[in-house]
Formats: sequence, structure tokens, C-alpha cells
Amino acid sequence: MLVQILQAIVQAHGWVSEDTIRQLAQALNLSRADVHGVVEYYHDFRTAQPGRNIVKICQAEACQAMGSRELTQHAHAAVDAGTTIEPVYCLGNCACAPAVMVNGKTIGRVDAARFDALVADLRGAEK
Repeated sequence: MLVQILQAIVQAHGWVSEDTIRQLAQALNLSRADVHGVVEYYHDFRTAQPGRNIVKICQAEACQAMGSRELTQHAHAAVDAGTTIEPVYCLGNCACAPAVMVNGKTIGRVDAARFDALVADLRGAEK
């Protein structure tokens, strides 16, 4: 039941605050460590407010072999504070590695130049 509750909280608010963890622990008769452990285990549960845009970059083996680590380094340097970069393990797009997910949309064969174009599109959409 805890995972479903956390999913609803993230869906509504984008993240799980320490205050929310404390309240959930009390309401579900769990320790704060138990709730925090579940939050930290699943990569979709974050404990800090995310940026306006969320970019997930696959770090699984196929994507690593095609340059996802280098892409991740590039991404951190290429985005502004309004974009959250998150490493994830498998977006299910291994044949088109390296794969990224931008605000819920999976995109394959992303190199640094294509990433820069995606970021430019995000900035253009914000204006």
C-alpha cells in the first residue's frame, strides 16, 4: 500500500518531502526509516522538488556501451536549473541506445548534438 500512496503523492506534487515521510510513517504505523527506505529504493520517488523539465538518461548496459555516461556528463553541463537530470536503469529502448526520456517521452539514439537540440526545444516551449 505504501508504494501506491507514494506514487499518488509524486503524481500530484512531483516529490516526497521529509514532512510527508513523517506523516506517512505515523498514519501507516511504520518507522520513518521504513518509509524513507522505500522512497530511496525506487528511482521515481524523489525527496527534492524537481525542475520544470525532467530528463531521464538510461544508464543500463546497452546505453552505456553507446555513450550514455558521456551523454550524462554533457547533460549536466548543458541544462539550466529548471531541468532535472536523473539517471535511470533501462527505459526499454535498448535497440536505440542511448535512450533518454524527456518529460515522459522516450527518445532514442541521443548524442550530445541531439541532446542540445532537445534542450533548445524545451527552452523554446517555455517562452
